[in-house]
Amino acid sequence: MHMASTKTSVDHLRNIALFSECSPKELGLVVKSSSERVLKAGTIIMDQGQTGREAYVILEGSATVKRNGKKIGTAKAGSVVGELSLLDHGPRTAAVIADTDVRLLVVSERALKGAIENIPAISRKLLKALATRVRELDRAHYG
Repeated sequence: MHMASTKTSVDHLRNIALFSECSPKELGLVVKSSSERVLKAGTIIMDQGQTGREAYVILEGSATVKRNGKKIGTAKAGSVVGELSLLDHGPRTAAVIADTDVRLLVVSERALKGAIENIPAISRKLLKALATRVRELDRAHYG
């Protein structure tokens, strides 16, 4: 596991909705407590039902998101996956499998919690993302 070069990762994070309002200094804090990982195509990044202790930011490549074996979406560069388990320690709600070779920023629970506590923009964005997700689920469920 090599440490992410701070500059490239900060540039990448800027393009991600969750981190877009953060200052370079704040992003530097997130990157400092994260690490980079490269996974081969076909690798299971996270598996449905397991307990998660880290979230992943996809920096390069793409992955398939599956629930109960059925494809429900694609995670591309800029996507954040696995953040729900960090917030509530619940089981992963989906599996994510690398389609191509994927470069990830692995954000530990400690890093995300620190970011939420110290960076107001991230809390706001995370709440907004969760609200959007709940609405989409509501719509899908109740129409």
